[in-house]
Amino acid sequence: MKKVAILSIDGGGIRGILPATILVYLEKLLQQKSGRADLKIGDAFDLIAGTSTGGILACLYLMPGEEGHPKYSAEDALDLYLQNGQRIFSRTLLRGIETVDGIIDEKYSWRNLYEVLGQYFGDLDLAQFIKPCLITSYDIAGRRAIFFTSYDAAQYAGSNFLIKDVARATSAAPTYFEPAYIQSKDLRYWALIDGGVVANNPALCAYAEALKIDFARALPGSGKKRPLGAKDMFLLSLGTGSVKKSYHFDQFRRAGAIKWLEPMIDILMSGNSETVHYELKQLYGTLSAADQTDYYRIEPPLLEAHTELDDASEENVARLRDAGLAFVEDNRERLDVVADTILRYCR
Repeated sequence: MKKVAILSIDGGGIRGILPATILVYLEKLLQQKSGRADLKIGDAFDLIAGTSTGGILACLYLMPGEEGHPKYSAEDALDLYLQNGQRIFSRTLLRGIETVDGIIDEKYSWRNLYEVLGQYFGDLDLAQFIKPCLITSYDIAGRRAIFFTSYDAAQYAGSNFLIKDVARATSAAPTYFEPAYIQSKDLRYWALIDGGVVANNPALCAYAEALKIDFARALPGSGKKRPLGAKDMFLLSLGTGSVKKSYHFDQFRRAGAIKWLEPMIDILMSGNSETVHYELKQLYGTLSAADQTDYYRIEPPLLEAHTELDDASEENVARLRDAGLAFVEDNRERLDVVADTILRYCR
């Protein structure tokens, strides 16, 4: 049986430039090796998962174009950040003063982000994706994790949303943007926040989602079937930067809620990503030596780029892209193996 190929991308704000840059190189490598100049990331995988910035990237890769092929290339996806990062994370001096730098209100208006998403996704809905997806969010009213999936959206109106609303919801990071208030196709309203609060690394969620999908039905002619476990899946998981800010005992021995807010969000996000990687590593470690290599976790170092999720300054955007290019340069052999493995299972 052909293995189901899964791509998973972590959350990380503007640091999404890192995985987006790596995927630009991987897409070109896949084109060269396959002889298909039009092959895109959306063609190469059977399921794409993402959280927050990773969720936005997943939407871009799965956006339908002509004849069921992806509309956007990996370069197009990267351009969303390079061309619009400063616009998304922009605020007036007055807003900075009024919000006390995000302490008493959100740091940024959601409207700039939503306008950018509207330009890329229009009024298409989740059910129109070219492949299955899993994109995370959290329902603050119902107090439960929400997983947007195109497989469910195609079957139930209550699971179907506008793509731009899904992208808005998964990236509604607390303290940065206000919660998303969106409507499903059955006319219910949902108050949702960033999926990073429950699954900043959505790779394990993607694994679970794949187990329920009949890929022979979802992707006719692909030669894929419903996977029975890890041995039937190839999983590529991309992080958004491995350098973490240190917090020292003396700084927090008498810290209150306000002082803990920023580091707590940072710790929860990175801690979740590390935990999921540990669990998947152990899961694939139970398989044969050949099958163990079908789980890849790529966590590129930030190098000179800043750790802040909202530092979309021209200088930091350039540093993030440089960090992605440096990772590619230092890991060409590893990425070559990844590309060969993807093509082995690509439909």
